[in-house]
Amino acid sequence: MAVYTDVSFEELESFLAGYNIGVPLTFKGIAEGVENSNYFLSTGKGSFILTLYEKRVKTEDLPFFLGLLEHLAAGGIPCPLPVRNLAGAQSTTLGGRPAALFTFLNGVSLRRPEASHCAAVGTALAKMHAAGKGFALSRKNALGHDGWGELVEACLPRADEIEPGLADQIRTAHAEITSNWPNGLPQGVIHADLFPDNVLFMNGAVSGLIDFYFACNDAFVYDLAVMLNAWCFETDVAFNVTKSKSLIAAYAKQRPLSQEEREALPILTRGAALRFLLTRLYDWLNHDPHALVRPKDPRDYSRRLRFHRKVRGIGEYGL
Repeated sequence: MAVYTDVSFEELESFLAGYNIGVPLTFKGIAEGVENSNYFLSTGKGSFILTLYEKRVKTEDLPFFLGLLEHLAAGGIPCPLPVRNLAGAQSTTLGGRPAALFTFLNGVSLRRPEASHCAAVGTALAKMHAAGKGFALSRKNALGHDGWGELVEACLPRADEIEPGLADQIRTAHAEITSNWPNGLPQGVIHADLFPDNVLFMNGAVSGLIDFYFACNDAFVYDLAVMLNAWCFETDVAFNVTKSKSLIAAYAKQRPLSQEEREALPILTRGAALRFLLTRLYDWLNHDPHALVRPKDPRDYSRRLRFHRKVRGIGEYGL
């Protein structure tokens, strides 16, 4: 989350006239994340999040994202619900941007999750995968392995400005990963971005899954690979196998992994590391100086990628 588009009080009042949620009491920008403009809003009828869609989120994808949230919530997944306006629409426009209003979820995201939190979120991920079954819409993974080439070419000319040798690392890893990418794995709706800042906790339990704007149809185990990168490395980028084992075991208790999925994990974790290295590197090199938030350091993911490329078997992930 972040703020790229300012909303005046007059614009807010006009926008809220289309909803039955009362008058605004508090309205402030949320300076976190990198994708959209987000505001916290409280009224006499509760608390909400107002999102204006920027950058990578396409208007034509909104029915998938917003419909998925309604579908998952109906299946018992704690996620934000789009607040429909008086005309019954899930989204509208504000400040020249597509915009939507969401219910507010209580809870806090964790900067340093422990193994118990990894287990809790592993369970939540498996339940989310199950709840996604039957969702009528589908969406290709716009940042899947077959689309990384464009980002590679955009980033290579300046990659070594960030870290010496980074261009060669990216070029070599991209060729290696895409040529060995597994096919035919169990698929469905995945989150594709379930980092610690996209999971809320209360009293040690998961109270909310948020930020579904990379959700798509892809291999379930790729979602797990994204989470191994996001949840199981320490601040010094050392891999914590205890966290990895807890995460995978809790997930597999809800949805057992096939042997093909288990064997695919090393290449998928490399792929997930490369995907976030590329997008973070691109955002770093093309940073909007007017944004309230600084882009995330891509070097965290070059280090993760180096670790995964040295892995020689699934036992190193606790399997």
